[in-house]
Amino acid sequence: MSSPRDRGKSLMESSGSEPPVTPSRYESQKRRDWNTFGQYLKNQRPSVPMSHCNCNHVLDFLRYLDQFGKTKVHVPGCMFYGQPEPPAPCTCPLRQAWGSLDALIGRLRAAYEENGGSQETNPFASGAIRVYLREVRECQAKARGIPYKKKKKKKPTIEMSGGRDDSSSSSSFNFMVKDFVVVKEASMISKTMKMTSSDPKRL
Repeated sequence: MSSPRDRGKSLMESSGSEPPVTPSRYESQKRRDWNTFGQYLKNQRPSVPMSHCNCNHVLDFLRYLDQFGKTKVHVPGCMFYGQPEPPAPCTCPLRQAWGSLDALIGRLRAAYEENGGSQETNPFASGAIRVYLREVRECQAKARGIPYKKKKKKKPTIEMSGGRDDSSSSSSFNFMVKDFVVVKEASMISKTMKMTSSDPKRL
């Protein structure tokens, strides 16, 4: 009989046999973004509970993040306004890129509902947020001279050969080869029979 110590050891080994699941890069980033936004609300005076958060708090948070941006956005009075590759540095401010903000909102929108928030009251899905992101996209496109182009989904194409697909063409070719072999074999048998009938010594 095994001792209680051995039974306890085997129980621990069986319970810890499955390795812990490592969260994906997206899930890890989503958790960090959610914690950052929650800390931002706590730092407000007075602090704002997550249940009282609305789209105005989200907009203020996006503007707050601009101070940590790394994308140069030229102002209309800058001599490099509208140039994608300016030849010299300027004093225009750095901002968060539109793509980064758009991805951030997507992660926070999902995190809000995963943490018990309602889809109907999700402040990250507000129309005001979509309008703000669209304005940021258009403003940065003009300032940097880089037009935004929406990617189009490619439709799957089916290759055809002579009005039929490759599988039907290959099967037809195989039938033709088989028919040719059968006809050739029949011709050879018929020729052999004629030769043996004309020459009795061959029998």
